[in-house]
Amino acid sequence: MMLKKTVPAFVLACVMVAGCVSPEVVPTRDISDDNMTCDEIRTQRAQLDEIRAEARKGKTASGQNVAAVLLFWPAVIGNYANANEAIEAANKRQQVLVELAKKKRCKM
Repeated sequence: MMLKKTVPAFVLACVMVAGCVSPEVVPTRDISDDNMTCDEIRTQRAQLDEIRAEARKGKTASGQNVAAVLLFWPAVIGNYANANEAIEAANKRQQVLVELAKKKRCKM
């Protein structure tokens, strides 16, 4: 009888955690930065824009976040903290890429 109650609760918890927005937190510097071409720098800058956009979703009142508040409010706190961390990391990486592009005289 207990199993009938535990399994649905576990499945619900898994679905809620899977629904949380977890944008990638990128490293500021990479060992291969100096070997990057101008095209690779441009590509990474575009990827950073996508990461920041995904992170901003974690900070808005989206349907997922509203559902998380109603069902499991700590998930919203985790989403918000992770979103801030991802945006900050992306901004720092952006600065590194801009400096690298200037050093390599890339046209942005």
